[in-house]
Amino acid sequence: MTALDDIDRAILRHLATDATLSAGALGREIGLSQPATWRRVKRLQEAGILARRRLDLDLEQLGFGVTVFLGIKLATKGRVSLEDFERAVVAIPEVQTVEHVLGLYDYRLRVVARDIADFERILRRRIMTLPGAGEVEANVLLSEERRPGPL
Repeated sequence: MTALDDIDRAILRHLATDATLSAGALGREIGLSQPATWRRVKRLQEAGILARRRLDLDLEQLGFGVTVFLGIKLATKGRVSLEDFERAVVAIPEVQTVEHVLGLYDYRLRVVARDIADFERILRRRIMTLPGAGEVEANVLLSEERRPGPL
Protein backbone atom coordinates (compact mmCIF):
# COMPACT_ATOMS: atom_id res chain seq x y z
CA MET A 1 0.00 0.00 0.00
CA THR A 2 1.31 3.43 -0.97
CA ALA A 3 1.59 6.02 1.80
CA LEU A 4 -0.32 9.22 0.98
CA ASP A 5 0.51 12.62 2.39
CA ASP A 6 -1.70 15.72 2.55
CA ILE A 7 -0.59 16.88 -0.91
CA ASP A 8 -1.47 13.50 -2.46
CA ARG A 9 -4.89 13.66 -0.80
CA ALA A 10 -5.42 17.21 -2.09
CA ILE A 11 -4.54 16.06 -5.62
CA LEU A 12 -7.04 13.20 -5.38
CA ARG A 13 -9.78 15.50 -3.99
CA HIS A 14 -9.32 18.01 -6.82
CA LEU A 15 -9.16 15.36 -9.55
CA ALA A 16 -12.24 13.62 -8.16
CA THR A 17 -14.09 16.91 -8.57
CA ASP A 18 -12.63 17.76 -11.99
CA ALA A 19 -10.63 15.05 -13.74
CA THR A 20 -9.83 17.39 -16.65
CA LEU A 21 -7.49 19.61 -14.61
CA SER A 22 -4.04 19.95 -16.18
CA ALA A 23 -0.96 19.51 -14.00
CA GLY A 24 -0.44 23.29 -14.16
CA ALA A 25 -3.98 24.13 -13.06
CA LEU A 26 -3.91 21.43 -10.40
CA GLY A 27 -0.57 22.73 -9.12
CA ARG A 28 -1.98 26.25 -8.81
CA GLU A 29 -4.89 24.88 -6.76
CA ILE A 30 -2.64 23.05 -4.28
CA GLY A 31 0.43 25.32 -4.31
CA LEU A 32 2.90 23.15 -6.25
CA SER A 33 4.81 23.72 -9.47
CA GLN A 34 3.55 22.05 -12.64
CA PRO A 35 6.50 19.57 -12.80
CA ALA A 36 6.15 18.60 -9.12
CA THR A 37 2.41 18.11 -9.55
CA TRP A 38 2.92 16.06 -12.71
CA ARG A 39 5.43 13.78 -10.90
CA ARG A 40 2.97 13.22 -8.05
CA VAL A 41 0.08 12.44 -10.41
CA LYS A 42 2.32 10.03 -12.34
CA ARG A 43 3.35 8.31 -9.07
CA LEU A 44 -0.32 7.96 -8.05
CA GLN A 45 -1.09 6.45 -11.47
CA GLU A 46 1.82 4.02 -11.31
CA ALA A 47 0.77 2.94 -7.81
CA GLY A 48 -2.72 2.18 -9.15
CA ILE A 49 -4.39 4.69 -6.83
CA LEU A 50 -5.36 6.97 -9.71
CA ALA A 51 -6.65 4.27 -12.02
CA ARG A 52 -8.40 6.32 -14.69
CA ARG A 53 -10.15 9.60 -15.36
CA ARG A 54 -13.80 9.55 -16.35
CA LEU A 55 -16.42 11.91 -17.63
CA ASP A 56 -19.67 12.14 -15.73
CA LEU A 57 -22.36 12.10 -18.41
CA ASP A 58 -25.84 13.47 -17.75
CA LEU A 59 -27.94 10.45 -18.71
CA GLU A 60 -31.20 12.42 -18.82
CA GLN A 61 -29.72 14.91 -21.28
CA LEU A 62 -28.70 11.94 -23.45
CA GLY A 63 -32.26 10.60 -23.47
CA PHE A 64 -32.00 7.98 -20.72
CA GLY A 65 -34.75 9.00 -18.30
CA VAL A 66 -35.03 5.75 -16.33
CA THR A 67 -32.46 3.99 -14.16
CA VAL A 68 -33.33 0.59 -12.70
CA PHE A 69 -31.38 -1.52 -10.23
CA LEU A 70 -31.83 -5.22 -10.83
CA GLY A 71 -31.15 -8.02 -8.40
CA ILE A 72 -30.57 -11.25 -10.32
CA LYS A 73 -30.46 -14.70 -8.82
CA LEU A 74 -29.00 -17.33 -11.12
CA ALA A 75 -31.42 -20.19 -11.73
CA THR A 76 -28.96 -22.89 -12.65
CA LYS A 77 -25.91 -22.65 -10.44
CA GLY A 78 -23.38 -25.20 -11.56
CA ARG A 79 -24.83 -25.62 -15.07
CA VAL A 80 -23.98 -22.10 -16.21
CA SER A 81 -20.69 -20.61 -15.15
CA LEU A 82 -20.46 -17.18 -13.60
CA GLU A 83 -18.08 -16.27 -16.41
CA ASP A 84 -20.73 -17.09 -19.04
CA PHE A 85 -23.26 -14.85 -17.29
CA GLU A 86 -20.74 -12.02 -16.79
CA ARG A 87 -19.49 -12.18 -20.38
CA ALA A 88 -23.06 -11.94 -21.69
CA VAL A 89 -24.26 -9.20 -19.33
CA VAL A 90 -21.32 -6.83 -19.94
CA ALA A 91 -22.14 -6.96 -23.67
CA ILE A 92 -25.48 -5.20 -23.04
CA PRO A 93 -24.83 -1.47 -23.52
CA GLU A 94 -27.69 -0.36 -21.26
CA VAL A 95 -26.13 -2.20 -18.31
CA GLN A 96 -23.94 0.44 -16.64
CA THR A 97 -22.58 -1.64 -13.75
CA VAL A 98 -22.39 -5.34 -12.92
CA GLU A 99 -21.71 -6.26 -9.31
CA HIS A 100 -21.28 -9.83 -8.09
CA VAL A 101 -22.74 -9.70 -4.57
CA LEU A 102 -23.30 -11.89 -1.54
CA GLY A 103 -26.85 -12.06 -0.23
CA LEU A 104 -30.33 -12.62 -1.60
CA TYR A 105 -29.17 -12.15 -5.21
CA ASP A 106 -26.06 -13.19 -7.06
CA TYR A 107 -25.72 -10.00 -9.14
CA ARG A 108 -26.76 -6.39 -8.92
CA LEU A 109 -27.06 -4.44 -12.17
CA ARG A 110 -27.57 -0.76 -12.87
CA VAL A 111 -29.55 -0.46 -16.12
CA VAL A 112 -30.47 2.73 -17.98
CA ALA A 113 -33.34 3.05 -20.44
CA ARG A 114 -35.12 5.80 -22.35
CA ASP A 115 -38.42 5.11 -20.54
CA ILE A 116 -40.31 2.26 -18.86
CA ALA A 117 -41.35 0.73 -22.19
CA ASP A 118 -37.71 0.72 -23.30
CA PHE A 119 -36.71 -0.86 -19.98
CA GLU A 120 -39.34 -3.58 -20.46
CA ARG A 121 -37.88 -4.34 -23.90
CA ILE A 122 -34.36 -4.56 -22.43
CA LEU A 123 -35.59 -6.78 -19.61
CA ARG A 124 -37.50 -9.19 -21.86
CA ARG A 125 -35.10 -9.38 -24.80
CA ARG A 126 -31.71 -9.02 -23.13
CA ILE A 127 -31.73 -9.55 -19.36
CA MET A 128 -34.14 -12.49 -19.13
CA THR A 129 -32.31 -14.29 -21.96
CA LEU A 130 -28.94 -14.17 -20.19
CA PRO A 131 -27.37 -17.58 -19.52
CA GLY A 132 -28.61 -18.80 -16.16
CA ALA A 133 -30.82 -15.78 -15.39
CA GLY A 134 -33.49 -16.76 -12.90
CA GLU A 135 -35.29 -14.62 -10.36
CA VAL A 136 -35.12 -10.87 -11.03
CA GLU A 137 -36.11 -7.99 -8.77
CA ALA A 138 -36.31 -4.45 -10.16
CA ASN A 139 -36.05 -1.18 -8.25
CA VAL A 140 -36.60 2.04 -10.19
CA LEU A 141 -34.38 4.97 -9.18
CA LEU A 142 -36.51 7.94 -8.12
CA SER A 143 -33.69 10.32 -7.23
CA GLU A 144 -29.99 10.22 -6.53
CA GLU A 145 -28.74 12.46 -3.76
CA ARG A 146 -25.05 11.63 -3.85
CA ARG A 147 -22.85 10.49 -6.67
CA PRO A 148 -19.57 8.69 -6.05
CA GLY A 149 -16.82 11.15 -5.33
CA PRO A 150 -13.93 11.81 -3.00
CA LEU A 151 -13.55 9.47 -0.05
